[in-house]
Amino acid sequence: MSEESLFYSCEIPVRWGDMDAYGHVNNTLYFRYFEEARFQWMLDKGLPLKSDTHPVVVTIGCTFLRPIFHPETLRIDVYLSEPGRSSFMVKYKVFTLSQPETPAAEGYSKVVWVSATDGKSVPLPDVVRAWFPAA
Repeated sequence: MSEESLFYSCEIPVRWGDMDAYGHVNNTLYFRYFEEARFQWMLDKGLPLKSDTHPVVVTIGCTFLRPIFHPETLRIDVYLSEPGRSSFMVKYKVFTLSQPETPAAEGYSKVVWVSATDGKSVPLPDVVRAWFPAA
């Protein structure tokens, strides 16, 4: 995941309710942060919220590198790779503004474009395929 392939970046505040009993961000919240970053980038790129086709996440994972505490603001860097007929991979790097050079977590998800009618995979829309210059 090199800086040249950075696709999108956003900031998300850590909420007090994101903490667990141990005083750091609960591991399940990272998936919500990834979801928020995906939603923000799709809005930023002009994808409609209601359409005949839409993206779904079929696989997701996260590696936790260091704990995050409240109050903090996160920077989520998003990288896209491996475009296929109907899917692509998304990689995430999570940083805190207090330690902007040291990742706190790294994650991934596989996104598949599907029909809103039957839920079956469909070819990536041209606007999405354009995100991958070599595809």
